[in-house]
This record gives sequence, structure tokens and C-alpha cells, in this order.
Amino acid sequence: MLNLILFGPPGSGKGTQAQHLVEQYQLLHISTGDLLRSELKNETPLGLEAKKFIDKGELVPDEVVIGMISQQLDLNIGKVKGFIFDGFPRTKAQAEALDKLLDFKGTAITQVLALDVSEDEVVERIVNRGKTSGRSDDNNKEIIKNRFNIYLKETTAVAEHYKEFDKFTLIPGEGTIEEVLGSLQDVINHLI
Repeated sequence: MLNLILFGPPGSGKGTQAQHLVEQYQLLHISTGDLLRSELKNETPLGLEAKKFIDKGELVPDEVVIGMISQQLDLNIGKVKGFIFDGFPRTKAQAEALDKLLDFKGTAITQVLALDVSEDEVVERIVNRGKTSGRSDDNNKEIIKNRFNIYLKETTAVAEHYKEFDKFTLIPGEGTIEEVLGSLQDVINHLI
């Protein structure tokens, strides 16, 4: 199986690139944010568990998120050629938990693909997106810069974790959608 973690700060183009990779390589895009919203909407046991924490303004515990990911793996292993994880893992503990889960399922992370985009480029992209997104946080440069710095702080430990296993590749994330996609495809094609 081809199991990828797609990293990149907000506005780096992860969602756009994931769509292209899903189609080309027959992968399932697993966004923990989307999973959580779906579980809450459908009032599943994991969704109800997560709601207890969300209602208190707390983060959903890793074990609940891992449970949601485990369900997605069980539903889709054999139906797709692999998975793209987006938004998870964000900590070393989450990376270790994901590695353990995948090992239990008889697979592993193939590679972390990190889109390298400068803070200035991220700010410009998100401000431009904010003109049509309707999200108030997409128009405030200070909030955008804060989100960028949080991303860097959160993901450094995860990057180091996967570098230890030679499973981390930095991809130039600035340029046209096609140029970035080409760089991603070059790396993936060497992995399969």
C-alpha cells in the first residue's frame, strides 16, 4: 500500500494536491477534520465521545481520533491502493500511534511529503482566498501568520520522527499547481 502523509501550512495547497493524487494513484484522502465532522453529524459512538470534549472546549483525545482513522482503514483496505493522511499526525505521540495502528493493519507510512511554502507566500495565498471564502480569519494577516507559526511548531517533531526512518521529503510548494504536482509525482513514482 502507498500511505502518504501530506504536510504543509495553511494555504500551501494540500487540499488541491491531495485531490490530484487521490485520482492518479487511487488513494483515499483521510482528513481528520472531515472525519470528525462526519462522526459528529452522524452521531456515531466515536462522534458522541468527541462531542463531550468539544462541548467543553477541549481537544479531542488522540485515541478517539485514532479510532476514527482505524474505522476508515477497516472500511477501505482492499478497496483503494493506499491513503493520504491530511491534518494528522500533528505530534510525535500521534505519529507513533498512527505507526502502531498501521503496523497492526499490516501496513506502514510510505513517505511524508511536506510542501515547503514561505510565510509571505502563505499570507498572500490566504488573503486572496479570503476574498471569496467568507472566512474572517482568511483576511487577517496576523491570524494567518499565527496559524503558520503554530503549524511549524506542531509539525517539527513529526518531521523529525519520520526523518529518523528516512520517510520525509520536502517538496517545493511554490509555483503553479502543475509544477508542485509534478514534484510530488516524481517522488511518489520512485516509491511505487
